[in-house]
Amino acid sequence: ATAAPLSRPIVVVNEITLRDLAGIPVGRLRGVGDKKRAALETLGIEHVLDLLTTYPRRWVDRTNEARIADLVAGEQALVLAAVRSVRKRPTRNRRTIVNVNVGDGTGRLDVVFFNQPWRERQLHEGLQIALFGKVDTYRNGLQMTNPIVDLIGDRTGKIVPIYPQSEKAQVSTWELATWVEEALRRTEPRGVADPVPAATVERLGLIGRGAALHAIHAPDTIRAKNAARRRLAFDELLRVQLVLVLRKRAIEREQRGIEHETGGDLRRRFGNALSYELTGAQSRVIEEISADLRAPHPMHRLLQGDVGSGKTVVAVATMLTAVDGGFQAALMAPTEVLAEQHAAGIRALVEGVSVPAADNLFGDRPLRIELLTNRVTGSERKDIMAGLADGGVDIVIGTHALIQDAVDFASLGVVVVDEQHRFGVEQRAALRDKAPDGRTPDMLVMTATPIPRTAAMTVYGDLDVSVLDEMPPGRTPVVTHWANGPLMESGVWVDVREQVAAGRQAYVVCPLIEESEKLEVASAEETHDRLVADELAGLRVGLLHGRMISAEKEAVMDRFRSGSIDVLVATTVIEVGVDVPNATVMVILDADRFGIAQLHPLRGRVGRGEHRSTCWLVTQLLETNNARVDALVDSTDGFELAEVDLELRGEGTLMSSAQKGRSDLKLASLRRDRELVALARDAAFEIVDHDPGLAHHRGLLDELDLLFSDRDEEFLTRG
Repeated sequence: ATAAPLSRPIVVVNEITLRDLAGIPVGRLRGVGDKKRAALETLGIEHVLDLLTTYPRRWVDRTNEARIADLVAGEQALVLAAVRSVRKRPTRNRRTIVNVNVGDGTGRLDVVFFNQPWRERQLHEGLQIALFGKVDTYRNGLQMTNPIVDLIGDRTGKIVPIYPQSEKAQVSTWELATWVEEALRRTEPRGVADPVPAATVERLGLIGRGAALHAIHAPDTIRAKNAARRRLAFDELLRVQLVLVLRKRAIEREQRGIEHETGGDLRRRFGNALSYELTGAQSRVIEEISADLRAPHPMHRLLQGDVGSGKTVVAVATMLTAVDGGFQAALMAPTEVLAEQHAAGIRALVEGVSVPAADNLFGDRPLRIELLTNRVTGSERKDIMAGLADGGVDIVIGTHALIQDAVDFASLGVVVVDEQHRFGVEQRAALRDKAPDGRTPDMLVMTATPIPRTAAMTVYGDLDVSVLDEMPPGRTPVVTHWANGPLMESGVWVDVREQVAAGRQAYVVCPLIEESEKLEVASAEETHDRLVADELAGLRVGLLHGRMISAEKEAVMDRFRSGSIDVLVATTVIEVGVDVPNATVMVILDADRFGIAQLHPLRGRVGRGEHRSTCWLVTQLLETNNARVDALVDSTDGFELAEVDLELRGEGTLMSSAQKGRSDLKLASLRRDRELVALARDAAFEIVDHDPGLAHHRGLLDELDLLFSDRDEEFLTRG
């Protein structure tokens, strides 16, 4: 008989998690003494997780870098070279010039730094550096002036990572690379935990997390770096989407909603009373909302629609569904001007539509719509408040006055919030909490500011999103022109005069209320006085700005609507909701001071009637092209412009600005990673719907707990 084999103890090695890495101070790494640890802290690097998620800002492909001998004057290039000599000299005006000569075996290059005296200390003979800049010729030789410099030390390999460097902190890219390499080497015995379900990783063709962390910092090829970036960016987006989807599903489980009947007579009567056919987009969105209203959990839906796409009709159909079932509806707008306009517009839409009432002798009763703002006072206010409390008011339209403590509802069933970005979380929640019986009203939030799809899926990811992407027939497209400089501006005022002579009206929008010496931009008051005295002398010119009291603002708007004002000079107070079909010219002064997200809705104030409309973007720029202005001239599609805007502005941060932002996107980009955002959202729904509390995905849950503060989560889910 053979002897039984010796039994060996089984050693279970737990893979290293992000929490483990966050528990290891960088001071534990070789070469990180007190001085370097303090320097790293100024860069936001306190522990090994911070270090490993400080990703290279670019990678130098040494197999593809330019040699000095191949450089072409007038072109930008990246070269790796050794410092041959450094010389600093003062100029006549007591500034400095540092001349550095570098070489790479194929030739030499002169590098000149103006007003950067510290370069003499930074660069010394024999140092290996990467230079990126434009190549010029000077005295028959090649030269770079003030290029970007990366100290790469003796880094070898085909692909060299270049890390963010700080002259102030005195941390170089090769030091960061050395510490990263050591940290990665010390993770190898245990390996890096990968909490993302293996099926998801495989289905999406992602590489493992451990492999990705190695390949992002020390790739063998650019292709390997790209695969690493895709995986790690997906992880960042998945964590954000998990926070949103967990909150969304929790709200659906925990909040008791109202199961509305959506096939009632009142909404059908409204549809029949409309003088036009709904667009396909309106019909589709109303059905999406109806499905939400029928569900037992409360609706949380974002309605995006370009200016003039028919959001109001959708909102009215939603509110009438509530009234059909014996509930009340509320619409909250950010300004009194907009609330008053909504009230007038909605009353006109439902004129002649009565409410079926079995207990009424005539079988019907009038639909009661009221307006509640701080301007409504005395007995009228008391009457409205009593009607809200006893159910006599069906629909109330108002400002933040709706959320005051004294306002009580008998049976609030639907809340519509217009231009939701103008309200805080607390304001929206306060209105939603007005429901008296513990059931949460359905909420529809509307915006005329088109949001790029990826941003909507992330910033408003706990909301369902509906899009009105079709214009009703009869809307005349607005032609946009750029008037740059005084000569072209004079032509703008000629156009305004011609339109007024033809019986039309115009807006003139200025970015400031009062003149500011710091910002040389036109102010509404100064512009009004100038136009009255000069370019528009003889015309009836009104003034509207945010510092006027409500009664003054409304008086001006009434005069403009009635046609007794020809030209309205205003600040962006007219950006949202002002509707005067006879206004056919929009002049925006200092248009370069506005973002696309402001310019597009401003332009939407005209083109609301049957007459051809024009928008003039007036600037005083030296250059002959401006990306924002060019985009507005080229396109009237709000969603296309939203993507351009995201491209130009960058996405900013997703998390609360008060946080250090460790959990913010470091690799992922809402602009470049549109496909990954959608994949991460789908994966988050799949994970949460199979495991609502992430009980079987403890690793993912732990990462969310580690990387997101309560404040971050509140900021993310502010919808």
